[in-house]
Amino acid sequence: MNQQNQTFEQNMLRLEQIVRAMERGDVALEESLKLFQEGTELVRACGKLLEDAKLQVSKITAGPDGEPAEEPFDEQP
Repeated sequence: MNQQNQTFEQNMLRLEQIVRAMERGDVALEESLKLFQEGTELVRACGKLLEDAKLQVSKITAGPDGEPAEEPFDEQP
């Protein structure tokens, strides 16, 4: 499955499935390695989706004239 064509939620669901399977400990070593690789790719894809979303976020505040003003998103309070 191509993680780049999936939504963030779909990627997270699959990542949770992988974690549960690996935590059970009943997966063969070869399959565990494949799941680990898939999980790593999912984490990377989710990180990119989050970074892209962050770039789109703007904070609306009152400008000097009282009108709404748009400011870039800032993680610091």
